[in-house]
Amino acid sequence: MIKPDVSIIIRCCNEQEYIGRLLTGIFEQSVDNVEVIVVDSGSTDRTLSIASSFPVTIHEISAGDFSFGRALNIGCNAANGDCLVFASGHVYPTHRRWLEYLIAPFRDTKVALTYGKQRGNARNRYSEHQIFSKWYPECSVFVQRSPFCNNANAAIRRSLWEQIPYDENLTGLEDIDWAKRVIKEGYYISYVAEADVIHVHNEKYAGTYNRYYRESIVFCQLFPEQKFSLRDFFWLWFMNTATDYVHALREKKFLKNIIQIPLFRLMQFWGTYRGYAQHDPVSASMRQRFYYPNGLVKTKVSHEIGCASEADYIDYMKADNEEKLEQSH
Repeated sequence: MIKPDVSIIIRCCNEQEYIGRLLTGIFEQSVDNVEVIVVDSGSTDRTLSIASSFPVTIHEISAGDFSFGRALNIGCNAANGDCLVFASGHVYPTHRRWLEYLIAPFRDTKVALTYGKQRGNARNRYSEHQIFSKWYPECSVFVQRSPFCNNANAAIRRSLWEQIPYDENLTGLEDIDWAKRVIKEGYYISYVAEADVIHVHNEKYAGTYNRYYRESIVFCQLFPEQKFSLRDFFWLWFMNTATDYVHALREKKFLKNIIQIPLFRLMQFWGTYRGYAQHDPVSASMRQRFYYPNGLVKTKVSHEIGCASEADYIDYMKADNEEKLEQSH
């Protein structure tokens, strides 16, 4: 067997609506010596049958054994390529050079991780479009020494993963945890704006709350010096809602999103506040609620369950509220 140049690892659960589009896009890439590994954590829809129609290797793990880090480690362990690429089951590339651009920075031996631009589609809520535009700007940053990244659209060196596997106990932000650790070893990461994907979130408001709640728990562990008070919650909810309203007015989208904007921001920052306030260890039952808040039931498609990488970064690394606000929407 010819060793692949790149191994692409897809974490998924009930992603029948987009898994086919993602896999089609992968096999149309300009980089063709590619291996694809699908790590599924309990799909009950047509995800696996769709994936099986492509030349991929499928690994199944039970819902009870799932964590973001564990699914990644399983995929990485099964991979044969020196470059490991991660894609969520509900993203898809916008052009055939996505993969080429994403792995290009590895020509620099000090680059440990790359991540690409993300944008939403018509199903994403208005405020999430604003978040994507802030977190994933139009200009690339080839030497980034802060640990922000996102495994919905990212790549790492296999040799470094062998030394530093993903933490399987975290309820989210396993990508930022990994980036933080490799930066300490003297490496840096690259943001590649040209390696863009569409990242679809079609979750209910409860799913948004759940996502920010579980990720904030981890954020406190990674950055214990950071605080998020009730005052921060009210301030950031109010200011981000107001800012979104201003943008929506300029774009003539205000009336369509007049209710949606404050509700999304409320769930975002209330989930963040609750995560910061969670001091007790995360129980097994709580983990299951985080990963499968609706249970594993047959459904047309479920994007609110946390089976794919949705480690949306909560950028509260700045000390004052003004700087936190600048990064948050």
